[in-house]
Amino acid sequence: MALTVLQHIEKSKGTLFSFELLPPLKGHDFESTEQSIEPLLEFNPSFINITYHQQEVVYENAGQGLMRKHTVRKRPGTVGIAAAIKYRYGINVVPHIICGGFTKEDTENALIDLQFLGINNLLVVRGDPQPGAKVFVPEPNGNEHSSDLIEQIVNLNNGIYIDDKLENTRSMNFCIGVAGYPEKHSESPNIESDIHFLKKKIDAGASYIVTQMFYDNKKYFEFVKLCREKGINVPIIPGIKPLSTSSHLKNIPKTFNVDLPVDLVKEVIKCKDNKSVRQVGVEWSTQQSKELKAANVPVIHFYTMGNSDNIQKIAKAVF
Repeated sequence: MALTVLQHIEKSKGTLFSFELLPPLKGHDFESTEQSIEPLLEFNPSFINITYHQQEVVYENAGQGLMRKHTVRKRPGTVGIAAAIKYRYGINVVPHIICGGFTKEDTENALIDLQFLGINNLLVVRGDPQPGAKVFVPEPNGNEHSSDLIEQIVNLNNGIYIDDKLENTRSMNFCIGVAGYPEKHSESPNIESDIHFLKKKIDAGASYIVTQMFYDNKKYFEFVKLCREKGINVPIIPGIKPLSTSSHLKNIPKTFNVDLPVDLVKEVIKCKDNKSVRQVGVEWSTQQSKELKAANVPVIHFYTMGNSDNIQKIAKAVF
């Protein structure tokens, strides 16, 4: 059985390197995934996260007061992508398991498949509302909160399935990670409330935390301090995403509820094109990463968003 994320951290004598991939769009083959992974293999990634996105739907008027749903965007299944990466490269994979779009039975079936494939690491998140929706709505008989999803996974780790009459069951052994938000989740009223619910996830059975992106390391260090004060003692992995286009100045704060430092914004505004912006992003994230590594963080986790050339430059300078 592959090492868990927690075991990797416990065995390591220094800061580890990891990154996250977006699944390719439906109809694309594995080549695009290879192009994201292979430039980063030289840095010996301890694990690769694979995100999961609900299929995107739109509704059109079907007449007589009825609406017709159309799926406009799909990505291949996270289970299949995770298995392909694991067996192609021999690297631990961490598929995201989300509440949105899944019933509890769907989730159980996915976890059974992952267990069969020898994939024993998960990152558990609620997931975003459907595009256009103001609030998150779970599937009928689905998990509403990530803490509910954690409870279901812990039950499976203890051999407890949805149907207690199911025959030939066995206990599973998933290592569960969860998301943390140094600048609080957009739906939380304040950081204290956010950390309160984060601790509930740890108490429910999560073993480590991966943070949302941030651009000021003070935010991360303050977040870690608050977590420790509230009794959260699991590893807290910082997540880094370099800026790469001028549109990120608007999109990242709006989408992720993240502040951008004044100095970073000034440098991006000076840029004449996105090639220059990408270089600014590399330089800023390199300095962030060097400081984090000097502080002996357990792992530095990079969000590639499907293109890894900038991550490669940062990793060369840091690892």
